[in-house]
Amino acid sequence: MNIEIIFASYVNKNHAKAIGDILNEYAKDEMGGNKELPEEIRNNIAKKLSTISNSFTVLAYVNNKPAGLITAFENFSTFKCKPLVNIHDIMVLKEFRNLGLSQKMLALVQKESIKRGCCKITLEVLDKNEIAKKSYTKFGFSGYELDPQFGKALFWEKELK
Repeated sequence: MNIEIIFASYVNKNHAKAIGDILNEYAKDEMGGNKELPEEIRNNIAKKLSTISNSFTVLAYVNNKPAGLITAFENFSTFKCKPLVNIHDIMVLKEFRNLGLSQKMLALVQKESIKRGCCKITLEVLDKNEIAKKSYTKFGFSGYELDPQFGKALFWEKELK
């Protein structure tokens, strides 16, 4: 079995297709909302990401087949006065799970984050996604808190129409 973990090139047609296809599978998964992405998004996500200078995507291939991805964005920690990397998407296709791909992709994100001088890597996870939480804990992630008496941070959103 040949496993390859690489940085995607948003202008590479094969990488762009892989990004759209894997994100679509993520969206269709119960942890991604159970809803297929519109074709317009699948076909244009890589092009849109290419316009965001602080974005990068890691792709996993198994035997030359797209198997997983991480899409991340460099941001900034005001309390540390240093950059940070936020992982926005992380997905391993069902047929390629239990091969250690998430750990290998996270390792490349960590290497890139260190190269960029980042103070930390952040991500969000659904509280009932036990498989993902186990993977993230194994890699060293934990719940964010400044002071235990005030509890862990919550991830909130306000959708804009």
